[in-house]
Amino acid sequence: MASISPRRPQLTFEELLQVRWLLGGALTLLALWTVFYMDIEAWTLMGLATAVTVAVLVWPTLPSHLPGWVHTAAFPAIVAFFAADLWLYTEVLPAMVRLDVLLLLYRNVGYRQRRDDLQVVVLGLFLIVVAGVLTVSLAFAAQILIYTGIALAFLLTLTLSEAAATTRPPVSAPPAGPPAWATQVQWRQLFRRVTAVADWRVVLTGGLLFVGVVLISALLFLAIPRFQLENSMFLDRLISKRSKSGFSDTIRIGEVTDIQQDTSVALSVDVTDRAQIPAAPYWRMLVLDQYDNGTFKFSAGLRRELSGPRTTSVLRGEAKPRLGEPVFWTFYFESGVSRYLPLLGHFEELRFREAQNFRFATTLGVLELREEPVTMTAYRVEGFNPGPTLPDPVFAQRWRNRERPATTYWTPQTRTLTGETDRATLTRLMREAAGERAVPATEFANRAKAWLRQRHDYTLSPRIPPGDGDPLVRWMASREAGHCELFAGSFVLLARSAGFPARVATGFRGGTWNAYSNNFTIRNSDAHAWAEIFDEVSGSWLRADPLEAPTNARAEETRGEASLAARMDRSWSARLDSLRVFWYRRIVNFDQRSQADTMKALKTATEDSGRRARLALEDTMRRLKEWFSSPWDAKRLAGICAFVAAIAGMHWVWREFGRGYWRRMRTPRRGTRAPDPIRDEAGRWLARLAEAELAATESRDLAVREIGVGAPPVIGDLQRLRFGSRATWPPPERVFRAARQALRESRRRAKVRR
Repeated sequence: MASISPRRPQLTFEELLQVRWLLGGALTLLALWTVFYMDIEAWTLMGLATAVTVAVLVWPTLPSHLPGWVHTAAFPAIVAFFAADLWLYTEVLPAMVRLDVLLLLYRNVGYRQRRDDLQVVVLGLFLIVVAGVLTVSLAFAAQILIYTGIALAFLLTLTLSEAAATTRPPVSAPPAGPPAWATQVQWRQLFRRVTAVADWRVVLTGGLLFVGVVLISALLFLAIPRFQLENSMFLDRLISKRSKSGFSDTIRIGEVTDIQQDTSVALSVDVTDRAQIPAAPYWRMLVLDQYDNGTFKFSAGLRRELSGPRTTSVLRGEAKPRLGEPVFWTFYFESGVSRYLPLLGHFEELRFREAQNFRFATTLGVLELREEPVTMTAYRVEGFNPGPTLPDPVFAQRWRNRERPATTYWTPQTRTLTGETDRATLTRLMREAAGERAVPATEFANRAKAWLRQRHDYTLSPRIPPGDGDPLVRWMASREAGHCELFAGSFVLLARSAGFPARVATGFRGGTWNAYSNNFTIRNSDAHAWAEIFDEVSGSWLRADPLEAPTNARAEETRGEASLAARMDRSWSARLDSLRVFWYRRIVNFDQRSQADTMKALKTATEDSGRRARLALEDTMRRLKEWFSSPWDAKRLAGICAFVAAIAGMHWVWREFGRGYWRRMRTPRRGTRAPDPIRDEAGRWLARLAEAELAATESRDLAVREIGVGAPPVIGDLQRLRFGSRATWPPPERVFRAARQALRESRRRAKVRR
């Protein structure tokens, strides 16, 4: 006997193909957009492939208009492009990414078969894997989850459509022009059909399974022992590194100011003890000593200070260990800023998340990576000595022996200015700033800074007076406003004219304290340049920032919560940045120590939750016992009766009014927007016959069950009226009369049987 319960409508074969086409295009777009997370020149190809994919998704008949020779010549052209790319740029990974984008583009300009759809999945997975290795973006984590869900739905649709194709008669030859499903596409109507067909139980089950997979993956991530994946599986070595912001070993006037126009995050810093946070932190990256016509460089003499290349994850510093709890500073340095890592001063130990190839100069406080990182670089520093001084005993000894010029790296600086006019002007300005009498380096720095602040205002759009000679000297001699490079460079020239060694330092100044994630956030807009002057008395380099307010200089030693009050950030951008920091802390920087801390926290939380639940249950049972043992007077009985009456009244209201309204609200409207009386009537007859079958089953009345002998034709006609198209409808009146007769006959037999 055929089932007489109403059947849920199903998608046709053409509609399955349309859904398959739509999901394949969505999968392609998600794979193409991984280029956003790679430092690879593939933006033009990605934009072209995105535009073409969106076009063929909206108008599926477009691929049929391509001439045949395009498909014939496409594969040889792609191979030739890949070979030329390798030959011209000699970069393997970028060439493979661009090849993958071209292949995805080609697969979406033609009608795909099963093999082609599987190739789309594989090609997309390649881009997902590469982006996953080269990025630590939180947005990519959300994107890969969406990609996984769509990929599973795509494979399910692919399986269903292939199964449905086996039940259709074979086609002798492929039709000319676009396939039938492409000419019938109406995306809005398809969305309504999918919504009508979808069973909420299946959707909920699939969603729960997907969430379960994600949770199991998270648990495995927590439980699996950590191992070190050296240098991102070596994929980052296949990409040429470029600094996007301009922090390099050569800085021209105006380049740091250009960086300040960018408000993106450059650095996030965690610190375990807020009491160690200085009032005005200077995140120092590089020092530049050689000057030539408006350009400061990292001279060859200073570069020789860097140690030989080393590959390790731990670096010992020169700072002496302190008593008490160690203070850890964890840096999350974004890609594209510089190969020189920002530091606050001398330190005890620096530890990378994974082994790095770098060079380090202890006396300079400069750490240079071998190549520009293409992803976030995490490192932890213990025992910082932040402050305005940087001890340099090596240079102090050289400066004391300056009668032998060959032993000093300061020799290139004596040729800072070549013009007699520039040197004469600089000498005059130096005497105007510091006076005729020789003074110590500290006093000279204060006088020169005050003179520069008094003579020039600050602006991000400076104007250097035209003319001959050195641009810095022309600006100093004028009254024009300037930016940080002009102030720092001018101070260096003034100090050297007075006989003091001086150099320019670049990095970041300040930053904001994120009130939500409790960390420093330093943006590219915090980029800064300042000067350092050597103090022979202390044997140290003194920080000299002409743009630093005198109050800040006097409050240099102010630390802790007081120094953070003015830097507190509670904006919406801080909320978003806190998500980034959480991702870096808990996922990207998740090592064995973090794993142990997380497991310990989970254990503690579980024990605390169990203890609170047990105490709550005991308290509830105690209250119930007290309630039952208290006297049962008339007032208490009246309250109980009122409560029971209220529950009974609510139940009666639900049965009389609420249940019917709820059923009407949950009644699905399939196929049409307005209710159809014929379809509704057919649905009611199907429900009546279903109840009759259920009653026969429960009473085990064989006579009533015999309704199944004559019912199938009636049930089939009713189902066509309820779910089928109008073209397949039998005469409704005849069907309803037959249904009425079948129901009457079943009741008569049931009565006779009883």
